[in-house]
Amino acid sequence: MKILAVGRNYLEHIKELGNQTPEEPVIFSKPETALLRNNEAFYYPDFSNDVHHELEIVLKISKMGKNIEEKFAHKYYDEIGLGIDFTARDIQSRLKAKGLPWDLAKGFNGSAPISEFVSKEDYDLKNLNFELEVNGELKQKGNTSLMIYSFDYLISFVSKYFTLKTGDLIFTGTPAGVSPVKVGDRLVASLEGKRMLDFEVK
Repeated sequence: MKILAVGRNYLEHIKELGNQTPEEPVIFSKPETALLRNNEAFYYPDFSNDVHHELEIVLKISKMGKNIEEKFAHKYYDEIGLGIDFTARDIQSRLKAKGLPWDLAKGFNGSAPISEFVSKEDYDLKNLNFELEVNGELKQKGNTSLMIYSFDYLISFVSKYFTLKTGDLIFTGTPAGVSPVKVGDRLVASLEGKRMLDFEVK
């Protein structure tokens, strides 16, 4: 099982980090050891002083495929969920300045909490609302209508490079509002008002 993730897929998030709008999707990966399930606590790593939350819609691939045409991409996932792409921003900034890969900043243990998955049939995928509260304060609020690259486009794009297999996860990008977390914080994420994640930082 692999985790593929998309960077810079919401314009306001691109602006808040001072990045350039990409000409094609920015793709990176996380190892399976990054996953946190069942609202397990996130343990703050000792190698960073600036870990940020990035809330995202996650697609769960339902069958194997490669070189998938965009018009058929919807047939390759049945369920969606929420995930948080925890990012060690201080490490990421250092690596980016040297032109190096982001793996250490994005793929560390526990950096990918994921929710349960729900049937996509119950939702309007082009108009999905999702949000994150930290200690009861709204931090991130997103809608999939604001994505630069749609779910189907992303599946088609990544499948040109990576064969997708059943159970693979695709993190589809974060909206604006990313900010640091600290020990003691409680993160609650919702999809169309349904609470999907609720865990603590320790």
